[in-house]
Amino acid sequence: MTTLLLARHGETMWNRDGRLQGWAPTPLTDRGHDQARALADAVAADYDVDRILASDLRRARQTADHLADAVGREPTFESAWRERDFGRYQGLPREAVFETHDRLSIPRAGQDAVDARPESGESLRDLNERVLARWERVVAESAADETVAVVCHGGPLYLLLGAVTGRDIATAVTEGEQHNCALNELHVTDDEATVVAENHTGFLDAPTA
Repeated sequence: MTTLLLARHGETMWNRDGRLQGWAPTPLTDRGHDQARALADAVAADYDVDRILASDLRRARQTADHLADAVGREPTFESAWRERDFGRYQGLPREAVFETHDRLSIPRAGQDAVDARPESGESLRDLNERVLARWERVVAESAADETVAVVCHGGPLYLLLGAVTGRDIATAVTEGEQHNCALNELHVTDDEATVVAENHTGFLDAPTA
C-alpha cells in the first residue's frame, strides 16, 4: 500500500484579503509559517515520509521547506502542482471576479464554467487535466511501501480529491473545502486510491480557509 499525504500551503495575506492568487509569488504570513511548522511536526510524528513533491510557487515552497526540515527529505518542486492560472484576474478580489463574470461562476453558468478561461489564464478543465496527469504518474511510480507527501493548493486538491471520490469537476470545486495546511491522507492499492482523511486540521490551533 502506498500512502499519499496531500496538504495545502499555509496562510498568505492574499488568503486573508480574499484575492485570487493564481501563480503570484505570494509569501506566507507569520501565521502561515506557524501553520506550516505545525503541519510538519504532525507529519513527522505520525509518518515516515520517503519523498516530498510540491508546487514551485513561493507559498508552497515555503510550506514544503518546513516539512523538509522536519522529516529530513529534500522537496522536488514542480509546476504541475500549481494553483489555477487566473491570468489577468490574478490579484483581484475573488468575490468581485465571480460576481461580475458570470461565465466563470459555476452557480451561474453551471457546467459551462468548467471550460471558461480567464483572459490569459486556464480553465478548471485545464487545471484538472494538468493535476490528474501528474497524480497518475505519482501513483504509477511510487513503491507499494512508500509514503509520499505533496504540498500544493486548494484548487488542485479539490479536483484531485473529487476525482478519487467520483465527483465531477463542478461538484468537486463547489463542495470542496481545504483549510490552510489541512492534511489529506490517501491509500493506493493496485492503482486504486481511497481517501482515509480529508481536510484534517486537528493539529492547527485555528485553521483558516
